[in-house]
Amino acid sequence: MTKFGFYFCAILVIFLGGCSQNASAPFSASGTMSGSNAKFEGDASDPGSIAFFKNNVGDRVLFPIDQSDIDQSGKEILLAQADWLRANSEYKIVIEGHADERGTREYNLALGARRANSAREFLVSRGIQGHRIKTVSFGKERPVELCSKESCYSENRRAVSVVSNLNF
Repeated sequence: MTKFGFYFCAILVIFLGGCSQNASAPFSASGTMSGSNAKFEGDASDPGSIAFFKNNVGDRVLFPIDQSDIDQSGKEILLAQADWLRANSEYKIVIEGHADERGTREYNLALGARRANSAREFLVSRGIQGHRIKTVSFGKERPVELCSKESCYSENRRAVSVVSNLNF
């Protein structure tokens, strides 16, 4: 092996080793914590934990096709979220708006924004301070289900509340 070949292999090994150090992303496609970072969510039996919020309160509201109005089941979830947020004032949330794969990117970004804003307005109307809620639209860019069937589309039409204690 030549000196050049040895150095090339050494650099390649170092480069590839560095790439594998952080193989798992801290957030999943839905914006929720995954992998080893899930430990920061706390214990699902602790009413003040993020895990409790996700597992017992509910972190997502689903929408009918091309709609951003909140139905009764969505209102029940958001009422529970408002109660939890009032009891846990140290937390903030980011509400992500999502759409299914049908339609243009621009249309779905706008629809996702309307969905996130509908959820935000509902929470604010229930006494949650607006400065604790941020919205973002991902449109059709972050599906949780990948197929071209209504069962998948219906899971992708959503607003997801991601709890954080970080400033924004």
